[in-house]
Amino acid sequence: MSALFLIHFEPMGNVLAHLSIVSLVILLLIIVLRRWSQPYLIAYILAGIVLGPGVAGLFTPGQEPAILGEFGIILLMFFLGLEIEIPDQATLLFRPVVGQFVKMSMALAVAWLVGAWLAWSWQNRLLLTVLLTFNSTAVVSEYMRRTGDLETPTGKLVLNTLLLQDVLVAPVFAFFQWVGRPATQWGTIVASIAVAVALFYLLRAIRNRNIWSWSGWRLLEEDHDLQVFLAVSCCLGCSWLSSLAGLSAPIGSFAAGLWLGKTKGFGWLGGVLKPFKVFFVSLYFVSVGLSLDLHYVAGHCFSILAITGAVLIINSLISAIAFRLLGMKWNDSWWAGALLSQTGELGLLACSMAANSGMIDTGLYKLAVAVTGLTLLFSTVWTSALRAILRR
Repeated sequence: MSALFLIHFEPMGNVLAHLSIVSLVILLLIIVLRRWSQPYLIAYILAGIVLGPGVAGLFTPGQEPAILGEFGIILLMFFLGLEIEIPDQATLLFRPVVGQFVKMSMALAVAWLVGAWLAWSWQNRLLLTVLLTFNSTAVVSEYMRRTGDLETPTGKLVLNTLLLQDVLVAPVFAFFQWVGRPATQWGTIVASIAVAVALFYLLRAIRNRNIWSWSGWRLLEEDHDLQVFLAVSCCLGCSWLSSLAGLSAPIGSFAAGLWLGKTKGFGWLGGVLKPFKVFFVSLYFVSVGLSLDLHYVAGHCFSILAITGAVLIINSLISAIAFRLLGMKWNDSWWAGALLSQTGELGLLACSMAANSGMIDTGLYKLAVAVTGLTLLFSTVWTSALRAILRR
């Protein structure tokens, strides 16, 4: 019996040791970054870099933090659905829709020009379009929360634009799944389209305040334990069904969060489960740091830094022009463009999906991950610097 106990205790001890080290490193980095009012997500990515094979060598991308980080992105999308406020007026939706359409069109044009210059395939150009289109809701929302800009007109427009990007993830990922398959699988394609349509009607029902809610759930309002497990079951269950349908698992958790967040009796969930969100989301961004191949980055240092700078500038310029066309002042447009300068966590998911399906080779995948990770690291610095310049 004691031998069996020891057999199971040692792996658990390893897990606890790994998570303890990760937590301590994150804590120290947060203390440092707090003095410069930088988002904590930067500390998470830096922790992955410091603890990864390129520096301390304590972890590899396949170990516990990276595995638990997969749950982090699922919970991140779930809480986005819980916390998101969908405008119920067409006038509030019009500007983000037009702005995002302009942004996507310009991103597509830039990607095709760059692809023609580098003789890229259309799949590579499509991936670059996605990377230029989707930004980080987590980074931008936390940054604006810290600066107090969430309630400003510009902040609300930026958040509504990010919301629209989150909704567009479903059809984009469905297309990626279809392109990456060696043979057409109509069942998966139909299932992907059905999930995307269901998500659209869910958003429409929320906008019209006509979302379905089971009356029997009122009996559960005082039973918080039951509600927690019901929420977790919906989150993980919808993620599983989404992955079976050929979409990304986080899309399912996003839909579950949208539904539960607007259902009576579940409004308290966001606050109660927030510590779990912080923990698992931090591990996801730690896994982003772990995935950075520092040997590859060192060997292509100048090109990666040049591409990272180009992405920050091009993304800022594209977004600024889109917001200016919506009637915003140039100063506000440049600041909003800087907020949307990075490639977000959904871009990382697109890179992984493209690599797993064979759409892109390993070299391009490493380049995309490196540039994405660096834009997440540098975007808040770039935003703060540009805002200081605009204020002068």
